[in-house]
Amino acid sequence: MKAQALHGHLDALLLAVLEGGALHGYAIIEALKFRSGGSLDLPTGTVYPAMRRLERAGYVESAWSTVNGRERRTYQLTKAGHGALAGERESWQEFSTTVSRFLGAAPA
Repeated sequence: MKAQALHGHLDALLLAVLEGGALHGYAIIEALKFRSGGSLDLPTGTVYPAMRRLERAGYVESAWSTVNGRERRTYQLTKAGHGALAGERESWQEFSTTVSRFLGAAPA
């Protein structure tokens, strides 16, 4: 799946990945790939700018840590991020229900 297909949904997916706890950037990319069954294999050039945008919005916070001698930025949800994720889930349910009325199973 291409990053363009995720337009408008990437932030919600990133927040959902971080709901389970703090992750560094590469682990976020791997979690997206794993949870999507390989469909979301996004490049760093898509994910890292989105993470910075979420941080500027106050939805995630980051800190540098050293893992196996390597410096990594680790991201975690803030209280505002948890609230934003709840709102995204509600919006998604409404959107998917509406679209399913058109694209779901054909009427009998």
